[in-house]
Amino acid sequence: MTQDHAHLRTTFDQNAVLYDQIRPGYPEALFDDMVTLSGLPAGGSVLEIGSGTGKATAPMAQRGYRIQGIELGANMAAIARRNLAAYSHVTVYTGAFEDWPAEEAAFDLAFFATAFHWIDPTISYQKTAQALKPTGALALFWHVHVQSEASQGFFRAIDPIYQRADPNYQPMPWPDEITESAKAEIEQTDLFGEVTVRRYRWDATYDTASYLQLLDTYSNHRSLDSEIRSRLFNDLAQLIETRFNGHVTKGYLAMLYVAHRK
Repeated sequence: MTQDHAHLRTTFDQNAVLYDQIRPGYPEALFDDMVTLSGLPAGGSVLEIGSGTGKATAPMAQRGYRIQGIELGANMAAIARRNLAAYSHVTVYTGAFEDWPAEEAAFDLAFFATAFHWIDPTISYQKTAQALKPTGALALFWHVHVQSEASQGFFRAIDPIYQRADPNYQPMPWPDEITESAKAEIEQTDLFGEVTVRRYRWDATYDTASYLQLLDTYSNHRSLDSEIRSRLFNDLAQLIETRFNGHVTKGYLAMLYVAHRK
């Protein structure tokens, strides 16, 4: 893990309250499919790595599963404990997954919700497999930001604004341009069997203020120089207000990958 990567994964904790308020959750169908595809038994034991403020923890807790969350950020973990206080069968460990004293062969399911890419790749699959029971399963899922027909003009218009702010900027893709590259990666570890993939597509509409708040929770925006970020946000606000009636519809595509331990 590079020093820059290690720093970026800590940025969410700097504004944990906003993260909890503005970041979207996940479709209920995703959790239903994860339970079915993993063969998770009623009341089964679940490990969630990178549990954040509990966006994905709560839907699983509501289904009655015993959950051990692991969250790097102290502020994020504190909010998760508050959000999950009604569930006595949920605990949250504060610290890095890399440092967590793994419970071997203890869990029926281990999942990462928009968190797997932050884990040290030299141990991520191996340590997760060790924590699973012989019949256990791994689930990875995350949001992919995609263009929406409802606001395609906006996402074309922001390209030059972003290119001035960030030379590494890549235009937002369309949903049918997204590949399932993680499937081959999981199978090639030889730790897990065949991977099943599911997709879930939806749109969310934001006003100017909430859209900028959303951007302020992304590590690639928070890591920009403060002057550059301020200018970027001002330019985006002006664009939304003057050309798009103060609202933006953003496309989301959730990708779910499930595989059983070999």
